[in-house]
Amino acid sequence: EGMLDILLLVGGGPYYLIGRALGPEVGVSIGLCFFLGNAVAGSMYVLGAVETFLDAIPSAGLFQESVTVVNNTLLNGTATAGTATISTPSLHDLQVYGVIVTILLCFIVFGGVKIINKVAPAFLIPVLFSLLCIYLGVFIAPRHNAPKGITGLSLTSLRDNWGSEYQRTNNAGVPDPNGSIYWDFNALVGLFFPAVTGIMAGSNRSASLKDTQRSIPIGTLCATLTTTAMYLFSVLLFGALSTREELLTDRLLTATVAWPAPVVIYIGIILSTLGAALQSLTGAPRLLAAIANDDILPVLNYFKVSEGAEPHAATLFTALICIGCVIIGNLDLITPTITMFFLLCYAGVNLSCFLLDLLDAPSWRPRWKLHHWSLSLVGALLCVVIMFLISWSFTVISLALASLIYYYVSLKGKAGDWGDGFKSAYFQLALRSLRSLGANQVHPKNWYPIPLILCRPWGKLPENVPCHPKLADFANCMKKKGRGMSIFVSTIDGDYHELAEDAKTACHQLEAYIEYKRCEGVAEIIVAPSMSEGFRSIVQTMGLGNLKPNIVVVRYPEIWRRENLTEIPSTFVSIINDCIIANKAVVIVKGLDEWPNEFQRQYGTIDLYWIVRDGGLMLLLSQLLLTKATFESCKIQVFCIAEEDTDAEELKTDVKKFLYDLRMHAEVIVVTMKSWESHVESSSSGAQPDDSQEAYTSAQRRISTYLSEMKETAQREGRPQMVDGKQVVVNEQKVDKFLYTMLKLNSTILRYSRMAAVVLVSLPPPPLNHPAYFYMEYMDLLVENVPRMLIVRGYRRDVVTFFT
Repeated sequence: EGMLDILLLVGGGPYYLIGRALGPEVGVSIGLCFFLGNAVAGSMYVLGAVETFLDAIPSAGLFQESVTVVNNTLLNGTATAGTATISTPSLHDLQVYGVIVTILLCFIVFGGVKIINKVAPAFLIPVLFSLLCIYLGVFIAPRHNAPKGITGLSLTSLRDNWGSEYQRTNNAGVPDPNGSIYWDFNALVGLFFPAVTGIMAGSNRSASLKDTQRSIPIGTLCATLTTTAMYLFSVLLFGALSTREELLTDRLLTATVAWPAPVVIYIGIILSTLGAALQSLTGAPRLLAAIANDDILPVLNYFKVSEGAEPHAATLFTALICIGCVIIGNLDLITPTITMFFLLCYAGVNLSCFLLDLLDAPSWRPRWKLHHWSLSLVGALLCVVIMFLISWSFTVISLALASLIYYYVSLKGKAGDWGDGFKSAYFQLALRSLRSLGANQVHPKNWYPIPLILCRPWGKLPENVPCHPKLADFANCMKKKGRGMSIFVSTIDGDYHELAEDAKTACHQLEAYIEYKRCEGVAEIIVAPSMSEGFRSIVQTMGLGNLKPNIVVVRYPEIWRRENLTEIPSTFVSIINDCIIANKAVVIVKGLDEWPNEFQRQYGTIDLYWIVRDGGLMLLLSQLLLTKATFESCKIQVFCIAEEDTDAEELKTDVKKFLYDLRMHAEVIVVTMKSWESHVESSSSGAQPDDSQEAYTSAQRRISTYLSEMKETAQREGRPQMVDGKQVVVNEQKVDKFLYTMLKLNSTILRYSRMAAVVLVSLPPPPLNHPAYFYMEYMDLLVENVPRMLIVRGYRRDVVTFFT
């Protein structure tokens, strides 16, 4: 129901917010970085506690302390005589005690949340008491035993300390003119920032809150305002309390000025840092477990936990990371790393709110009304700017790490649909783009094929797959560099009310198969009384605006005569006629079983038998085939069919000029073919057809038999000649003309293109008032003995650009 409702999910905290708003890839990448930030923060708190303990009890150190002697002149910039001696705990002491403390805290964490909740007051009460002691000490300073540098609250001290005067320090943070670290404003922001990372504490423990939607915004804002006021107040108080020299050399000035004794502050700091470390070691494993439970990355399955169980594996992994950072032992190196990870998380949270508020989807109904998307955007940009201000190198490393995780999740992660904001943005962008396209025709320069793939087979498919395996391969051949979309459709015969669930199941199977074949497209299943009626519904309604399919791809029914499927001719002709009426281009694939896949390279030629103008679709399809690795070694040949009395050279010149203007490279060949009238004259003088006489006479005989049976049935029933409920008028001379034309074209193809990789030929429209059976005979003659053919019909518009 919005940002705060998302946080109700158990244990995920900001990860759930980012993941559900920006998608699983972004959520997991930022979530894992946030987990690392929490784990590393635990080591920082442990080192802070150990360092305070060793400062309070130097004799507890197992190794010799580091001593730094600093000239006062270098501290305050004046010619003050004398030196200051600063002792810091040994690095090895920090490592030994840090590892021991981390292990002890892990035992507490392994005890569960109930034990942590019981010990929480033991950490909180001393911290509050120590804060009170600090402020009391500040107001009553200087006391009789106070160091000389503590002046008490003084405007003079405040004025002297107002300037920055940044200095160098060694790796232990001790002022050293020859130190390797130079501090400036950006570096100090990185050092101080971990002190304000508790802003997400409420969301990290969202599962433990009674009323999350109320507690998180009110609690977070109150805590932020309170701590901000305390920080600002403390800066002014301590700036007016002591000299710059004292501020630089006294590593625990708060303990020095505290009332009644420094030991109270030592205890408060130790308990405060241990409590923060305990929180990190408690929250980080639960965050990792939440990411693992989403089952996006299989490599994180080891950290999964059941509901209500403790994430022991994630806790152990967090402890190992914490121990590794403790062994480094340098707070100044650890804190910038924490800063980057936390800032990255905060940027993700701000970006999530910005995206959700900007999109303003119906599901976005946050209870907290005092917000605006511009504030979230400014917050996200500010996080990124601060990252670069602190350290551009650490920023690049953290962004590179997040990017690597994002890329890994994209490759290896499981798909998850969380209704994220990016998908909502894609949806709104698609709607806006669809509206901007309008209903006007797309210019030929911007024309893309949107094929409608008819998956329903003429018979049974092998292995009971939902689509012919080679249809997806052919659909990919109709796209240039993967651009475009295919629509795979099929029909189920029957009643919609009875078969609606079966249609949904079939649609899911078809979608899975399309994804398996790596073909970009969508699947649709239509329930209709018959295949013809189902396709008619599809061709009329499929698509929106200019995103309607413009090419219908159908497999040629080669099995209709072999398996005696008498309903195929009428269905096939009905599909073609529906496409012509709906102004859809048609591509009929003959020899689909032999169509090459992406690994079968073809050689030879792509031959085009260009008989009628089709808007350049056949030429465009041949060019699209050349963009695929399968056909890139082929050359295009354009065959122009002309009658015997045509000027072949003039026609060849015109076609070459036409192809040149279209910027298409192809060899042009003009083939002359005897006209039907010449054939009739030669037949009357005793001449015979010169090609495939047997196939020609067989087709004539079958048509003559079919026609005789049709006439006998009409005479017996006393009605006109009817086929499929429609009256037909057959002109036997036109039937012979169609048969002869198909035969001559087939003979020409076999003569010139027997070795071609693929042949493209114009699709003749079904003649009016001819039975569908006759049309199938015509088509069978056309495709006879041609292993691989595309029969193409364009539609009433150009798909290539004409500039001349």
